[in-house]
Amino acid sequence: MMITVESRAGGYAVHCAWGALDDLGALMREAGLSGTVSLITDDAVGPLYAARAVASLERAGFEAAAHAVPAGEASKTLATVERLYDWLLECRADRSSPVVALGGGVVGDLAGFVAATYLRGVPFVQAPTSLLAMVDASIGGKVGVDHARGKNLIGAFYPPRLVVQDTGLLASLPPRALREGFAEIIKHGLIMDAPMLDVLERDAARLLAVEPELTTEVVARNAALKAQVVSGDEREGGRRMVLNYGHTVGHAIEAVTGYGAIRHGEAISAGMMAAAAIGERVGLTPPYVRHRQHALFERYGLPLRHPGVDADAVLAAIALDKKVAAKRVRWVLLEDFGRPVVRDDVPEAVVRDVLGELFAA
Repeated sequence: MMITVESRAGGYAVHCAWGALDDLGALMREAGLSGTVSLITDDAVGPLYAARAVASLERAGFEAAAHAVPAGEASKTLATVERLYDWLLECRADRSSPVVALGGGVVGDLAGFVAATYLRGVPFVQAPTSLLAMVDASIGGKVGVDHARGKNLIGAFYPPRLVVQDTGLLASLPPRALREGFAEIIKHGLIMDAPMLDVLERDAARLLAVEPELTTEVVARNAALKAQVVSGDEREGGRRMVLNYGHTVGHAIEAVTGYGAIRHGEAISAGMMAAAAIGERVGLTPPYVRHRQHALFERYGLPLRHPGVDADAVLAAIALDKKVAAKRVRWVLLEDFGRPVVRDDVPEAVVRDVLGELFAA
């Protein structure tokens, strides 16, 4: 299936299919790309798929070199970026040389930031290998690295020229890595596709078993949802803000716990539970929304809370969130399924009480 994403820099295609990695080179040629390819991956994904990706590129007539960074959020730093600049210079990569990100969201964010800033920008291609990256991070052009005081505080809007999603790769994901991707899928259902929640409830066992046809259908459906939103609001000035449901608390949890102990999907599932509780307490979110959300997260093995996390440290991290405007935190809350709103008038006392429950031992 092909999905088109609109961008100020020109539209780009998202190709979603079982086995699509073998067509990476041909799809890049179809997209008009040329030159020597610099493939950035990590030391978990690289041994599994780098050779296959390079073989596809070489079949299409590309010269290609691959470089692996250590797996995990800890690699999303300016220090890693500098090492990748050195590698690109050693490879004599020029302005026509595409950078391909082969990996999960960390690799996509990192490689995209490198592509956006090396020689003031070189062509960028996303080849996501995780469920989380396929349905979220690979689409929309948000790239960047972390700062010690917050996630993705250093970055850019830099859309890819192409996204190639091979849903067959999901079959090899460890269970925890697969489950965390469903946090973003459930989020999409909550904020803009309530009928998909029925599918997620009815077919959970099949999706967790990565059945090819159903998995590809659901991934493509979510890619299309994300594409629809970002096509209308590329730089997060309006509607795209709703995609941050659960992320205000979730990103703060990741920052406070050091980027790694708690995975992104595990942080935002708890963040969405916090948002539902906040919405309920300010008279906005109906209790049945929180109850159904709770049941879905349990069904997919996602955490509802994180006992022992420092609530005061999370509050401090929230104050540095990218969505803060005029020193007021903008919260994405739900009036109902498919009806997100952005509010900046949530009392701090309400937030503090909810976080106290979220992190209570």
